[in-house]
Order: sequence, then C-alpha cells, then structure tokens
Amino acid sequence: MTAPNLPPLDATVLPAGIRSRSVESANGLRMHLLEAGHEDPGRPCLLLLHGFPELAYSWRKVMPAFAKAGYHVVAPDLRGYGRTAAGPVAYEADLAPFRMHNLLLDLLCLIAALGRERVVAVIGHDFGSWVAGYCALARPDVFESVVLMSAPFAGAPTLDTLAESLRPPAQDPIHAALAGLPRPREHYHHYFASPAAAPDMDGSPTQVAAFLRAYFHHKSADWPGNAPYSLAGWTAEVLAEIPTYYIMDFGRSMPATVAPEVPEDGGAGCAWLTDRELAVYATEYARTGFQGPLQGYRCRMDGSLARDLGRFAGRHIDVPALFVAGRSDWGPFQAPGALERMGAWAGTQFHGCHFVEDAGHWVQQEQSQAVTDLILAFLRHSAADTGHLT
Repeated sequence: MTAPNLPPLDATVLPAGIRSRSVESANGLRMHLLEAGHEDPGRPCLLLLHGFPELAYSWRKVMPAFAKAGYHVVAPDLRGYGRTAAGPVAYEADLAPFRMHNLLLDLLCLIAALGRERVVAVIGHDFGSWVAGYCALARPDVFESVVLMSAPFAGAPTLDTLAESLRPPAQDPIHAALAGLPRPREHYHHYFASPAAAPDMDGSPTQVAAFLRAYFHHKSADWPGNAPYSLAGWTAEVLAEIPTYYIMDFGRSMPATVAPEVPEDGGAGCAWLTDRELAVYATEYARTGFQGPLQGYRCRMDGSLARDLGRFAGRHIDVPALFVAGRSDWGPFQAPGALERMGAWAGTQFHGCHFVEDAGHWVQQEQSQAVTDLILAFLRHSAADTGHLT
C-alpha cells in the first residue's frame, strides 16, 4: 500500500538548500525523500540511508556540505518509516516487503525514478549501514562505493560457513544464557523483534518525544557511561558488560530502560538535537507507530536476513568502502569480532575504520563537520583509485 499524499516537511525545520518531496518510485511505494544539490541534474549522486529510530531527517546536518561539494544528495525515508509509510503496520503483517532484497529493490526503483543509473556512493547509518552494505554487495554496478556508519556490516558468509549462517538468530543459545544470568538480561534485537516492543514505544507526540530524548541521549557521547571497548567473546557474562540499551534487563521495556538516563536539563542544552528537531521525529513516529521500522529486526531474528546474505555466499564487496563511527559508540563493539570480519571481506579497497571524537551512536548529528570531512576525503580518494568521476 502506497503512502498517503502527505505534504512535504515544513521548510522551516530544514536547513537552507534542502527540500522535502515524495516520488512515485514503483515497488508499491510513494517514497518521501530529502534532497540537496538538486538544481543541477548533472551532478553525481549520493544516497544516504538512515537507521532506527531515525528518518531521512537524520542527515540534515551533512547534506548542505555534500551539496556544496558538488553532489546531488538524496536521503529517503526507508520502507516503513516516516512519510514513506502508509500508516501503522501490524505485528502480524507480511515480513516479505521488509526483507533486505526488497529494500534493495525499493532503492533501485528510487534511483530509476530519479533518472539515474548509478550512485557515486551509498552511505548508511545504523540499520541503514546494513542496507548500504547489502546494496554494494549485490549491485556494485549501481552503487560505486559504500560508507558504513556505526554498525559493521557482516557481509556474505563464506561457502564453508553458509549452512551454519542460516541458523535463525532467534535460536541462538545466547538468549537463554542471558535470561539465566543472576541479573536476567535480554538482547535488544530479541526485544525489538517481540510483539511487545512497538506498543511499548508507541504514543502521542509528547510521549514519543520523551522516549526518544532519553534514547538518543543514552546512546550519545553526552552520556558519560559510553566508553566502549573490544569484548572478549560472545557469552552472556561478557555481553552483560554492555549498557542496558543493548543488553536490557529482562522484562523491562526500552522506554523504561532509557527513562532514568534523560539529560538533567531535559535536552534543552542539546545543540545537535534541539527540541524543535526532536519534534520532527516524535510527530512522524506518533503517526506511523514503531512496528514498521521494527520489521527489519524481525527479519534479522527469523533468519530472513541471513538467507538474503546467503545468496551471495563467498562474495566480497568489490567497491571502495569506509567505516565511520563515534569514539563513544558501543555499536561497532556489541558483536565481538565484527570490525575484524568487516576488514576481511572489504579487502584492498577498504579505506579503514575511522572513529570520531566526541561522538556516540548518532555520529553524523553529533559531529557533522568531522563526518563530512571524512566522507568527502574518502570520495576523492576512491575516485582516484577507480578512475570514476565524483
């Protein structure tokens, strides 16, 4: 079902040079996107993919600088999110539209609707990092380079590990081990895939704003407890060292988990996410609910994501790649060995892992200038390596 004919976002909440519009992009979507540098159709294109609980709006702080550098910058609300969403999604809804291979199809349709045949780079943050990685893995002819942010992309399994990789994560013994700790715990992926998660987070704009303010703060560099390090292994005892927004207290909702960590000033002093900016997220999530965005976690837990990756067993990403994260972000370290595995599949075209000081999980919002500088330098270098124009 296509999204209703919603108006563009209020221009007063957007930086100068960014416009909001929707595109009839096929595959059953009327996709909402933000654009910058759209005045010149000959510009090379950057495609920016947000994570959870985010929107295209999460890229607002870097888009003007990319446009100033000469790019046509496109940031869509992904399927199930924001103004691309037709409305609330039921937990029992078909998961097939939210599988990774269908998200790739959504983006190919969007690129075609924009009159493009390829993009210079696909740049993804959080869940969007996995979507971006999958795009580069599956269609290197369309996505000429990739930037992964905050969430390492596991890549495709090798042929000798293919069978093992297809075991649904929901069957991982880690979940029973976490629940059996003296202080029972639950992996946040397991919670996000449960029927309880969306109703726990749904609410009025005021309620959603309160939850998101605490959630964004808890995972940012502003929360002093975020001092990540490499974990010793995938055991319940080791994972229990991670903050509770990732390894939750069993039976406690995410809003209840983050509520005690709300900033003392209520967020009034947060320069990277003002109350007015937060209201954009709260209004959209209050309208759509959280279940549509959470379908991606369900696809991971039931093994759909593993099966989509398994189609490319033995294949590496063959385009230039970069990883960027905040120095205070637990995301790159929550799965032991993930960073090392990412370097292995990326090969000689991997431009390394870069950690931005004074940034947590929301790196492109917390330290937008540093992120912009890193990505623009990568685009220049990868263009020189490949001979492609930027």
